[in-house]
Amino acid sequence: MLIKASAALRNDYATISALAKETKEPIYITKNGEGDMVLMSIDAFEKREQILQLRAKVLQAEQERIDGEPTLTVSEARMRLRERISEI
Repeated sequence: MLIKASAALRNDYATISALAKETKEPIYITKNGEGDMVLMSIDAFEKREQILQLRAKVLQAEQERIDGEPTLTVSEARMRLRERISEI
């Protein structure tokens, strides 16, 4: 976990920005010794958002399966994918 004081962000933004890009991890910014905000690179943020969206879709599909929605076998799914590809 990377923790930096707000003064470091204010006084040395370029270094903090480079650190966020290099580590691809969130940096926790403190103010007066207390947690204040989290800073991360745009690439890391977008990747996290994609992962969260994928997880939401997986959870939705699992809930639909539990609720009795019809499902496909692997071979049926492959067949449908091949059909779609041949249509393109």
